[in-house]
Amino acid sequence: MSLVRRATSQVELRVHHAGRLVRAVLFNSYQFLFLFFPAALVLHAVADRIGERTRIAAILAVSLVFYGVWDVRFLALLATSILVNFGIGCALEQAVKRQQSVNADWVLCAGVACNLIVLGYFKYARFLVVNFDAATGANLTLDAIILPLGISFFTFEQIGYLADVRRGHLYHADLLRYALFVSFFPRLVAGPILRYSEILPQLTTSTRRGPADSDIAVGLTIFAIGLCKKALLADGMASYANPVFAVAASGKPLDAFAAWSGALAYTFQLYFDFSGYSDMAIGAARCFGIRFPANFN
Repeated sequence: MSLVRRATSQVELRVHHAGRLVRAVLFNSYQFLFLFFPAALVLHAVADRIGERTRIAAILAVSLVFYGVWDVRFLALLATSILVNFGIGCALEQAVKRQQSVNADWVLCAGVACNLIVLGYFKYARFLVVNFDAATGANLTLDAIILPLGISFFTFEQIGYLADVRRGHLYHADLLRYALFVSFFPRLVAGPILRYSEILPQLTTSTRRGPADSDIAVGLTIFAIGLCKKALLADGMASYANPVFAVAASGKPLDAFAAWSGALAYTFQLYFDFSGYSDMAIGAARCFGIRFPANFN
């Protein structure tokens, strides 16, 4: 499942927008490594000295900026998704507390349907229209739809939150913590998909484990390991895999050795790309005092 989710993220990360490949949100980009991430750590350190809610608000602001760098217009989509699902979660929690099972089931169904309709529109509307045209000759038109980064992850994560509430996990969530749970930038674009119960305790200062300096040291170490996997191993393997795939795409014949060497190089490229991204996400989150579960084995 982890491999499938990350493969989806790679497709989303390669969406072209305004004639350029999106790079500002990649963890191995210069913009992230030398500008965004250091500034985010400094802001977090200052906010942490002021108070718990200031710390949460600072990480939330950083996460929204991170997402908005790609396309600020989709911040409205992310914000609307957060507000709608938070409202549905509150209504669902009330129904569960009052033991109104039928009402709770209907609220859950409505919440899941709303999320899947939005996800389905962005991911499959054009696909359905094109195939409907091919089957019926209706000649319908639909402009290319830009796929919002991370929509699969924050959609399924919020569906999981609603399902947990329906099962009786009454989180008594406040909007600030819930918004950070959904939009936290180390996992916003490409996962891992987390549960609210895994993150909520770590958003309270009194339950944080260990000093901030220790978290930063461990986090940067894990991040550096992931960066090496991505920049040295995965990208190194790409130099062997890409020429073979380019020859195949041009229609030229390949001998068995070239075909197998290209396939195996691409296999290792995928593994170290996904594993490296997981390590970078875990390391970046740890720098902010939030521990993700091990997500790639």
